[in-house]
Amino acid sequence: MTGADRLLQTARASGVDVCFANPGTTEMPLVAALDRTPEIRAVLGLFEGVCTGAADGYARMAGRPALALLHLGPGFANGIANLHNARRAGTPMLVVVGDHATWHAAADAPLASDIVSLANPVSGWVRSVRRAEDVAADTAAALEAAGSPPGQVATLIVPADCQWETADGAPVPVRASRPSAVSGERIDAAVRALRAGDAALLVGGPALGARGLRAAARIRAACGARLLHDAFVARLEHGAQVPELERIPYFPEQAAQALGGLRTLLLAGTRDPVAFFGYPGGRSRIAPDTCARLGLAAPHEDAVGALEALADALGAPAAVAIPERARPSPPSGTLDVATLGQALAALQPENAIVVDEGLTSSAAWFAASAASAPHTVLGLTGGAIGQGLPCAVGAALACPDRRVIALQADGSGLFTLQALWTMAREQLDVVTIVCANRSYRILQVEAARAGIAAPGPATRALSDLTRPELDWTTLATGLGVPAVRVDRAEALVAALSRALATPGPTLVEALL
Repeated sequence: MTGADRLLQTARASGVDVCFANPGTTEMPLVAALDRTPEIRAVLGLFEGVCTGAADGYARMAGRPALALLHLGPGFANGIANLHNARRAGTPMLVVVGDHATWHAAADAPLASDIVSLANPVSGWVRSVRRAEDVAADTAAALEAAGSPPGQVATLIVPADCQWETADGAPVPVRASRPSAVSGERIDAAVRALRAGDAALLVGGPALGARGLRAAARIRAACGARLLHDAFVARLEHGAQVPELERIPYFPEQAAQALGGLRTLLLAGTRDPVAFFGYPGGRSRIAPDTCARLGLAAPHEDAVGALEALADALGAPAAVAIPERARPSPPSGTLDVATLGQALAALQPENAIVVDEGLTSSAAWFAASAASAPHTVLGLTGGAIGQGLPCAVGAALACPDRRVIALQADGSGLFTLQALWTMAREQLDVVTIVCANRSYRILQVEAARAGIAAPGPATRALSDLTRPELDWTTLATGLGVPAVRVDRAEALVAALSRALATPGPTLVEALL
């Protein structure tokens, strides 16, 4: 048995069953070991950002660490953007990076680099293996770190000789971690704050699952507190029959207005909200200075249990009825962001997983889908674009019995376009809707907010995606995914209906 065998057997013993990989020479022992470990499915990504984004989506839906296998420092660097998103999402992920043999490091070969320095900013835990006999223990330590609440990226750097050398022994057991319980004193403080009035509860992390949302609804019924969630969340249960929370707006002026007048903001599974960017004359914190922040449960603590305990302490009803909401009807006429959102909200099936990287084009869908059949939303947690398509790959592999819908902006989709090829190769049930406004629309909005009333040629050139115009149907077809282009709402409804009824991947380019 080699070090590579022991790594994979230790990972498999802890529940890892898929490896998203873009390997090279220094990972060949691990590739060979994957042949000897058929319980772990090997999935090729044509770009490392696809591998890391897919591992993120897989772990968000499976609730256990996913494995990404990358090649040396340059390969890791190619995957950093989606590791950043995974870090912000609190995603449990094991990233294995092959390195040069220990005895070859001093030669400073062309692909040698400081992998540790690359890994530190996006990892909660980093370690370099020193000996083949340490591989199993180091892998177990990495998995324990990845699974520690709320979840984090653990990067294990494994030199090639530590992979190919003999390392006998059994897989090392991995100790599971549970979130810390919240003290009764904090529950009591939250009760006092809620009963004082003008309070809101900001919910995040696992508390945006079904149990947490039910507990939050009980709290609202007991004291009338507002319920909020961040603009971008790792995972949210949404739709009809699901308690609805207010979404904090993206732009800081609107967010500050939404939180204005609050006396207390209680934080459950998330942090004090801040603006995405600093603007001239602006501020970082969104809630007013007069608003007290009260930490009910930190991200690493049991926010779900804290919400349930808080509901009980308030004497809340055991269950709260969810008001009926009328599901949107399929639209007709002009195709724009409103009718696109209405069409998807009308047609998406129950238990769908919607990966939302529609950016400026998806807000109308999110509002309309509050009345859709219950579904799960995966958001762009770290703001690094290019997450949507890879995340959909991972979600589809984690939940093969559920339909995945990638609501994808056209500009950001180009960052990880190669994910379509993986969808085709693995025959994943993913419907991709490309919101084709032929621009980096958010840059145009930000230019206007910066006071650029008459954009010049450089400003226009750097936010425009024409000359030549993108042809997503040709791009998708070339990567093995059937595709169609639509420019009317009726055509979108017909195309979505066909795509949702057809196994395997499909892409619909919606011209907005």
